[in-house]
Amino acid sequence: MNKLQCAEQLRKALQMFAQTLTDDEAMEIATVYPAWASGTAYAVGTMVTYGTNEVGDPQLYRCVQAHTSQDDWTPDVTPALWSAIGLAPDDVPIWSQPTGAHDAYNIGDRVHYPGSDDPIYESLIDGNVYSPEAYPAGWRKE
Repeated sequence: MNKLQCAEQLRKALQMFAQTLTDDEAMEIATVYPAWASGTAYAVGTMVTYGTNEVGDPQLYRCVQAHTSQDDWTPDVTPALWSAIGLAPDDVPIWSQPTGAHDAYNIGDRVHYPGSDDPIYESLIDGNVYSPEAYPAGWRKE
């Protein structure tokens, strides 16, 4: 088995494990999930990425109805088939603890904190890895 085959098998195993994570855990490693593809049979509970959210991270979706995808049934326009992970109903992301500079919030990024029914906050600084509660000076409540 060559290195490419090993890497493909490792990625497949990681994607299988990733399907068992909670929403919060999944959002921390969104890039691990496979991208949505047309013509694919999806089972209930399968998670995929499709597009990006308001802060530029891959947007995760969970399949809520088994189906074979088609071009006009993308996750962002078919709520009967897909549920967005980490987004409030108004499409503003729910705050998630950044794991480093690569996913920190930047000036102008908007999030609900702490949950989807809570107020929206706008980051006032680049590289913001603190919650509005932990560092209020880094956020403006809308």
